[in-house]
Amino acid sequence: MGKAITQDIIVFDGECNLCNGVVGWLLKFAPADVFQFVAFQSPYGQQLLKNYGFPTKRLDTVILIDNEGIQTHSDGFLKIVSKIPKWQRVAALLAFIPRLIRDYIYKTASRNRVKWFGKSKSCTISF
Repeated sequence: MGKAITQDIIVFDGECNLCNGVVGWLLKFAPADVFQFVAFQSPYGQQLLKNYGFPTKRLDTVILIDNEGIQTHSDGFLKIVSKIPKWQRVAALLAFIPRLIRDYIYKTASRNRVKWFGKSKSCTISF
């Protein structure tokens, strides 16, 4: 991937209430300076999506970019959670669930997140 990054980058939907809630939770529980949060709607988010070959009009998954590469869907979410010391065991246990099942649940929630949780006019982080 080239140059090592100093913080893991999480690209998320800044207009999704569920996504903003998860980012707020991560800001509260994750060690400081582990993650850089980037709304996909931001100029930097759009550039990251283009650079890594993702569509730029909508985002259907969280994207984790770290020194090991890119993770999406349930793998990305579990890797993010695994970087929070108090939640590492939970992430390890959930990783035993086959990816097919985890991704089915993840994609169902992703598809329905705005219907279930609503859309926000503001983002947890500023861009």
